[in-house]
Amino acid sequence: MKNHDVAGRMADSPSREGLREAVRRQILSYTGSDPDRAGVRDVYRGLAFALREYLAEKWIETQRAYYESGAKRIYYLSLEFLVGRSLMSNILSLGLEDDARAVVESYGHSLDDIEEMEWDAGLGNGGLGRLASCFMDSLATQGFAAYGYGIRYDFGIFWQVIENGAQTERPDNWMRFGCPWQFERQGHLYPVQFGGSVRILHDEQGNERRIWVGSEHVLAVACDMLVPGYRNGKVINMRLWNAKASREFALDYFQRGDYVGAVEEKAKSENISKVLYPDDSRVQGQELRLKQQYFFVAATIQDIVRRSRKQSGGLAGMPDRVAVQLNDTHPAIAIPELMRVLVDEEELNWDDAWSICVRTFAYTNHTILPEALEHWPVETMQRVLPRHMEIIYEINARFLQLVRRLHPGDDALAARLSIIDEDHGRRVRMAHLALVGSHMVNGVSALHTDLLRSSVFQDFHDMYPRRFVNMTNGVTPRRWMLQANPLLSDLITEAIGPGWETDLARLRDLRPLAEDAQFRQRWREVKFENKKRLSAYMLPRARVLAPPEFMFDVHVKRIHEYKRQLLNVLHVVTLYNRLRGAPPGECPLPCVPRVAIFGGKAAPAYAMAKLTIRLIHAVASVVNGDPHVSNYLRVAFVPNYCVSNAEKIIPGTDLSEQISTAGTEASGTGNMKFAMNGALTIGTMDGATVEMAKEIGDEHFFIFGLHTPEVAALKARGYDPRRIYDADRELRLAVDMIANGHFSPREPGLFEPIRQSWLDDGDKYMVMADYRSYVEAQERAAHLYQDREEWTRVSILNTAGMGYFSSDRTIAQYAREIWGAEPVTGSGARKK
Repeated sequence: MKNHDVAGRMADSPSREGLREAVRRQILSYTGSDPDRAGVRDVYRGLAFALREYLAEKWIETQRAYYESGAKRIYYLSLEFLVGRSLMSNILSLGLEDDARAVVESYGHSLDDIEEMEWDAGLGNGGLGRLASCFMDSLATQGFAAYGYGIRYDFGIFWQVIENGAQTERPDNWMRFGCPWQFERQGHLYPVQFGGSVRILHDEQGNERRIWVGSEHVLAVACDMLVPGYRNGKVINMRLWNAKASREFALDYFQRGDYVGAVEEKAKSENISKVLYPDDSRVQGQELRLKQQYFFVAATIQDIVRRSRKQSGGLAGMPDRVAVQLNDTHPAIAIPELMRVLVDEEELNWDDAWSICVRTFAYTNHTILPEALEHWPVETMQRVLPRHMEIIYEINARFLQLVRRLHPGDDALAARLSIIDEDHGRRVRMAHLALVGSHMVNGVSALHTDLLRSSVFQDFHDMYPRRFVNMTNGVTPRRWMLQANPLLSDLITEAIGPGWETDLARLRDLRPLAEDAQFRQRWREVKFENKKRLSAYMLPRARVLAPPEFMFDVHVKRIHEYKRQLLNVLHVVTLYNRLRGAPPGECPLPCVPRVAIFGGKAAPAYAMAKLTIRLIHAVASVVNGDPHVSNYLRVAFVPNYCVSNAEKIIPGTDLSEQISTAGTEASGTGNMKFAMNGALTIGTMDGATVEMAKEIGDEHFFIFGLHTPEVAALKARGYDPRRIYDADRELRLAVDMIANGHFSPREPGLFEPIRQSWLDDGDKYMVMADYRSYVEAQERAAHLYQDREEWTRVSILNTAGMGYFSSDRTIAQYAREIWGAEPVTGSGARKK
């Protein structure tokens, strides 16, 4: 039962006057400003600190409830948490939207203006981090005793600026004005060491003990960010580690007058938490990334052990009280770290320690792309973490003994399963380490998990068939519907009543309303208002006027060849050519004016991705500059794609582009956000789009392209992209225009590498193969868009079919099938 009244306010939340007084007090005490003359930033900080104070009270009550219940703790380890902004999310979770709006208006500001004062937290990059944040929301909302662990980065991955059509990376200084949502916990300070050597000692019984003596020491300081459940009185936290030098500066340097040298060690140590994903194209960057991963893992394991000691049963009972989820391989070093703690410090025997480890850890795989499966040179691991390399060797030796006992004489199998890859310069396969050291391994969509079982990790699945399970991803409807799309959320609540926000399966009640002409009209009006908002947002940023009457065809996600933004560009060029060839003032059938909207960041060292961004802008310049063509087709690129602009883009989208090569996308979560908000999907049968089509109905998707088995079969037969290029006139024309400088007359050879990747280098992601099918699917979409009543009906059915894709369902499934955990009921408030 929710702890709020009919209006949505939680029963014990502050009154409007109480909130007003709290904001005034915080403006005075935290900003040192005159509340009667407070500027917009002062009011933002005053409101944020007032909310944080209330959240802290609820967090303490929640922690008491956890301890009193003896509930199993869930620890979610992730190198990323793509939080976005916290203000509106916290206001909605507390049921204080009307009160907060009234309070800030009393200072002469709008709540929208206040929200814009907050920077997106630079704690993540893409789907991995956004999923982690959705999971934290669902863990809090469902009342699990859970904690997220990661790094408190001083800078995000980068702030994307477009200059002359090219991506430029600038520092994402999201902490420039501080972060009012954090609590720095100086009491939780843990030492982390690197390098050094391993000493062998013998105890009084003659048993051999190993002691790791590190040469470099860093302190991990805990920073907590509070995560409220949706109107249930529960608040959990992400504990993010910040690196601090073990000493402020070297006094001997200082006394010699070497002031730079005096602080150099401090600066070097604190680089560990300075920036998300440092460039690993050089050895120094690779070493820093490994240090980042171990830094947050080592501090986290110390924190988990500290908390576990408070519970009965000692460390031997840890698997019954603790579940640790590894979000991808970034935290996989936690496995040898816990072994080190148990064997070296707690002096458990190896077998007992290993049993504790395997029963405690579970691993989520997020990719099947071989180049994305993380591995570390043995030399780097030995230099940075010498004791852990010894432990990994021991884990591997014992595991391979088992393999050879089960499959005697099969040396090839042992080589494939080995944690150490001996064929590519001796590297530690982190995915193999995670697979061997976890009791459960999950994929993130049905197709992805099937591929893990049948191809990528088939040998492991043959050994441990019960270890592999599927947990199809989901997203939180609180952020991605209630907060991002209040107009649609209000319409849904009016139509089917409240409660769907925490029971998304109730969206199915919208299905009969898809046949109601009056409801369809109101649905269209909401979409049109969202498109107007998006158009106004894009104009000063993308510098393109996007008339809301146009179809908004949206492709926003990380720029990568497998996500195939280039296939979308080929279609745009094809439309451009058709429009150029039409008589003046006419539009080729099906005539649907559209804006092709792109957004996404390219990794700084990923040349083809950055060239893709340049091509999008080059095509946009030509298309938008042609007065005949631009009446029917425009191209826009929204810079610095992030959570806060996704919240504006997604509700205004008509057509959602999910066009990765079949068999390459693990799941996707953007596909879910778009469909929840009524966008129709054009896509391949890849990732979770397969399950979405099943839930919503294939007939309501614009599916195209090769399926996963067909991709594999075509490659096995010998795929010839040039043959397809030669046979398709429109494709050939589009490719030649890109390659020959039509869109880059001042640099005619600029895009030649793109043509080369398609025609000379094998077209790895099958762009040529899927081009014609994609163009035909786009034509089907255009035909349907001309029938506004039918398009709206299908839009409603898309939203109605998305109940399964709530992160609440995903988390409940994790808890049931992997963690063995149950929600905590009741309050931890002290009894009077």
